[in-house]
Amino acid sequence: MNAVLPMSFSRTIQTRLVLPPDTNHHNSIFGGKVLAYIDEIAAITAMKHAQGEVVTASFDSVDFVSAAYAGDMIELEAIVTGTGRTSMEVYVRVVTRNIKNGSKKLTTESFVTMVAIDEQGKPREIPAVEPNTEFEKHLFDTGPIRQEHRKAKRALSKNRRG
Repeated sequence: MNAVLPMSFSRTIQTRLVLPPDTNHHNSIFGGKVLAYIDEIAAITAMKHAQGEVVTASFDSVDFVSAAYAGDMIELEAIVTGTGRTSMEVYVRVVTRNIKNGSKKLTTESFVTMVAIDEQGKPREIPAVEPNTEFEKHLFDTGPIRQEHRKAKRALSKNRRG
C-alpha cells in the first residue's frame, strides 16, 4: 500500500462533561474513566486513518498532569502521529475547561498503539501518514524514539515471561 494521508485526516475532537458518578471521593474524575475516553478516541482516530476496524495494542504512556472535577468539561483531541505496516501511534491530549471561569489546563497526554484488522481479525496494511504543521512534524520526528522504547519494553516483558 503506497497511500499517504495527512495527519489532519485523522484528527478527532470530543468534549465531555465530568458528572458526579464519574468522580472519586475527592470529587475528581476517576483515572480509569479518563483511560476509557482515551481508548475510545484513539480507536475512532485510528479507524478514520485506517478506514476500517482497529484494536488497541498498547497504551504506551499516560501522563496524568492535573485533575478534572465534577462540573468541568474535558476536551480530548487525538491524531495519528506515525504508522507502521499495520499499526498506528495515536497521540491523545486531554484538556480540562472550567465552565465557570473559562480557564483551561492540560490534564492528560497519552500515546496509544492501534492495529488495523481485516474481517477475520488479522492485521492489515494501512496508509502512511504525513505531518504538515510544526507540532505534527515534532510528533512525527520523535516517533522513532518512542517506537524503540516500545520495542525494548516488549522484549523485556518477553524475557520476564520466558
